[in-house]
Amino acid sequence: MTLILLFLSVLCASIPMIVFLVAIWWLDRYDREPIWLVGLIFMWGAIGAIAGALITGTPSMWVLRWLLGNETATILSPVIIAPITEEITKGIILFAVVRSRHFDNVTDGFVYGAAAGLGFGMTENFLYFMGSIQGGPAAWLYVVVVRTLFSAVMHATATATVGAALGLARFRRIPVQIPIVVAGFGLAMGMHALWNGLIVASIQKGEAMAHVANFGILPVEVIVVSTVFLLSVHSEKRLIRRNLRAEAKRGLLPAAHAKVLTSMIQRSKSGWLEPGIPQGLYVKAATRLAFKMDQARRAPEPKRTELRKEVSGLRAEVHRLRSLAT
Repeated sequence: MTLILLFLSVLCASIPMIVFLVAIWWLDRYDREPIWLVGLIFMWGAIGAIAGALITGTPSMWVLRWLLGNETATILSPVIIAPITEEITKGIILFAVVRSRHFDNVTDGFVYGAAAGLGFGMTENFLYFMGSIQGGPAAWLYVVVVRTLFSAVMHATATATVGAALGLARFRRIPVQIPIVVAGFGLAMGMHALWNGLIVASIQKGEAMAHVANFGILPVEVIVVSTVFLLSVHSEKRLIRRNLRAEAKRGLLPAAHAKVLTSMIQRSKSGWLEPGIPQGLYVKAATRLAFKMDQARRAPEPKRTELRKEVSGLRAEVHRLRSLAT
């Protein structure tokens, strides 16, 4: 039975997290992130962030014990140390990619942040699943359900919030960026601390209602963050349509394409584009053009000058692709 539960632990830890990740990546409909980069960030969460949390957690625990005493520190560690160290180690990878050409806005931040959180949740879940095997199948199953549907989702939601904050700050001035990023980390740590705190309260004081409250509060947080994510995706649709309409007035592309390119169904069909034009390349170039136009308007100098050059290059690429029509 132990070997069976061990094998099932591997499957139950990995498969749901990968399914969640693919679903989030798919929902980013208009400019999906490179799957290799999403996978890399997922693996950072699964390996790098876990290792980082273990390394930083030990000295942090020493400090907490020195300040509060051994017993109090042990009780409060999941509420104080875990949210700080884990959110920092999960989120630090986002600082490595935020300046890349693949990290453009809030939607991208949601995807990358969720990837790091889900990777962390996968490894942490596996460790918890392993630890629960000795309690028997019933105890193991309870841990699998709770950690898959709640704990791991909490990790993804919290780090997605950090990513969204980085996306919001992406093309703003430093004095504006700092409070946005700090607020993002603060919200992530707050979600994490609340989840852990209610669990600690239910264990230490035998208050079952605290545990029940957790199962009610986290879904609300997930709904709120998911709603913001979907609104961000919808705002991308309006941004693409608005900017491509402006390009249509310049004569770069037909006015009808502004609408087609914001519909996943229509732009995947054939027949709306003239023969000879590579449809995939055209969709990508026109979409990227719309995003870069928006970034060029919002970015401070000297980044604005650099983005304007990218806009000019993408206009030239769209013009070149349209010239291939037969």
